[in-house]
Amino acid sequence: MPGRLKQDLYNIYAFLRLADDIADECVVEIEADRVLQDWAKDMETEQIDADTNPVIRALRTTIERRNLPLDPFQKLIAAFRLDLTEKQWQTWDDLRHYTKHSADPVGHIVLSLFGYRDPDFFALSDKICTALQLTNHWQDVYEDFNRGRIYIPQEDLRRFDVSVAEIEQRSTSDRFKKLMTFEVERARSLFLEGFPLLDKVDRKLKFQLSLYWHGGMNALDAIERIDYDVLNRSARLHLGDKLRVGLKSVLICL
Repeated sequence: MPGRLKQDLYNIYAFLRLADDIADECVVEIEADRVLQDWAKDMETEQIDADTNPVIRALRTTIERRNLPLDPFQKLIAAFRLDLTEKQWQTWDDLRHYTKHSADPVGHIVLSLFGYRDPDFFALSDKICTALQLTNHWQDVYEDFNRGRIYIPQEDLRRFDVSVAEIEQRSTSDRFKKLMTFEVERARSLFLEGFPLLDKVDRKLKFQLSLYWHGGMNALDAIERIDYDVLNRSARLHLGDKLRVGLKSVLICL
């Protein structure tokens, strides 16, 4: 990444990582929600003081220095708060509403940081960001279940006649494999729809976006390689996969 943006990216990442951890790991949900609400207020208030969380102080420095819109950060906090209360999603539209708050804003922030504010760029970025988040969920179906969350829409479970009990029992039936095939192809289609964004940005950002894009597509391929048995087997990328992702990203920028 350009040296001039590294500290800003650190500040943004610290905010995202810690807010996500608060939502995922805090034992008392009411306390987590209070902290996230305080963060939201501290982002919007005109004055900050010594009591303001240092992560928010650093983030506000980045927002002001780079003239970033507040809306994506507000949406992210709303998504982290949703994680505290919403454990299942009834429909694809419900899940898509969630990713519009939890995934898409990250792309808007990165594009804005690099000086891109075109709504058409944001629309393509949304495809990639949602696809990345879905890919992460499809890799971690059982891990998410153990955290009390099921990101597969309930309408899809019913469509393929897969029960929550089967996920709990780690039963990889043919019906479950067909369900995961459907979800993987949905994410892959979004990646392909968002791909034109890579040719619209400068080379440095194109390289970064290419790493995300190829990494996500390779993760979907990894799910396919284990015959969609994400309940019992790991679909993580190996060293060879990562090297191929890096090579493809270099070549696409030449």
